[in-house]
Amino acid sequence: MNNHEHAEHGRTHPGHGHRHAHGHDAPMDWEVLGPYLESGAEVHTPVYEQVAGWLRELFPGAGAAGPGTVRRVLDIGSGPGVATCVLARAFPAAEVVAVDPTAALLERARARADRLGLGGRVHTHVAEVPDGLDALGGADLIWSSNALHHVGDQRGAVAALAGHLRPGGLLAIAEGGLAPRFLPRDIGIGRPGLQSRLDALGEEWFTQMRSALPGAEDAIEDWPAFLADAGLRTPVTRSFLLDLPAPLSGAARDYALSRLTRAMEAYGDQLDEEDLTTLARLGDPHDAAGLARRPDAFLLAAQTVHTARAQ
Repeated sequence: MNNHEHAEHGRTHPGHGHRHAHGHDAPMDWEVLGPYLESGAEVHTPVYEQVAGWLRELFPGAGAAGPGTVRRVLDIGSGPGVATCVLARAFPAAEVVAVDPTAALLERARARADRLGLGGRVHTHVAEVPDGLDALGGADLIWSSNALHHVGDQRGAVAALAGHLRPGGLLAIAEGGLAPRFLPRDIGIGRPGLQSRLDALGEEWFTQMRSALPGAEDAIEDWPAFLADAGLRTPVTRSFLLDLPAPLSGAARDYALSRLTRAMEAYGDQLDEEDLTTLARLGDPHDAAGLARRPDAFLLAAQTVHTARAQ
């Protein structure tokens, strides 16, 4: 529920994706990419709202005066603040802090909060994860979506976030899910199964990205175990579906196109000529078989959220 979309690989991330450019080291221009990241996050707003509603249910009395009221929320790796603002609406008694290492994206988060009348409760903090979090203070709810897999020591990053929970506070981490689907298996052009082949390349890209991170540990990606190791209790995991049937809106089509385009840029050199030709046609706004004009384009994905509570 974070606000950068991981278009570089096949995993479903309605949230985070600005840590790595194609080739991993290319500089990113956030002034240019900010609008695309924000619009991509807006497509995932139905999932953000589902998750926020569920998190409210985990806090008896949330949003009303009483001991269960959530007073402070941290959105770790917030990007341009789409989910930050959803959380602010879901917890109307809370201060919500958007935390991200990219100042240009936090500027977008502040502007968004102001437009929505949330500026008085939404604040921003520039910081890397997990370094730079010491000044944040405590929180009743800490949310982090698809940010921690950019940290070599994921278990340590979970522990660092858990250390900022107030007694009884909740840590919610969105990691994993199901890769988005936009098209039928057989789209009438090229060899069937294109998206599955892109997913396989994306998983390999993700593995290489993880192994290149400073301090990367070869650990099983067991997020409930990470939460338990951090001393948290009562773990609960739930997945949320994004189901946008055909015909897609213009924004959803643009999102699908951006994912396919970035996949081709990231590992197009590993595709055969037939798949490259198919991708080129899918990206052609004038081609009747392209994503911009196809009546059968849809968006179906899932995001998994892992939670646990401080003592």
